[in-house]
Amino acid sequence: QVQLVESGGGLVQPGGSLRLSCAASGIIFSINTMGWYRQAPGKERELVATISSSGSMNYATSVKGRFTISRDNTKNTVYLQMNSLKPDDTAVYYCRRNNYDLVSWGKGTLVTVSS
Repeated sequence: QVQLVESGGGLVQPGGSLRLSCAASGIIFSINTMGWYRQAPGKERELVATISSSGSMNYATSVKGRFTISRDNTKNTVYLQMNSLKPDDTAVYYCRRNNYDLVSWGKGTLVTVSS
């Protein structure tokens, strides 16, 4: 059974930092593309960043230069380091994995950026 469990969300002031983690189980982690997506209230879910099995990274324009995605295949975990956070980054952040047409999602972790 595939499980993706996000952690690390919370309340942070504008300009602050958070690091999200997503621990995976039930999959061969290293062969999956891992990604972070987010959904703000009243908006559609959108791509934040992805990292392929070979380590190639892709970022949404809105987070480029502020967020960094990384993975540790020895820990079956993908991370999202978020710096210089803005109120517009407030959302539920979801972890996603895909291996060709096999896709799984985590349940999400809430990030609130507010003073």
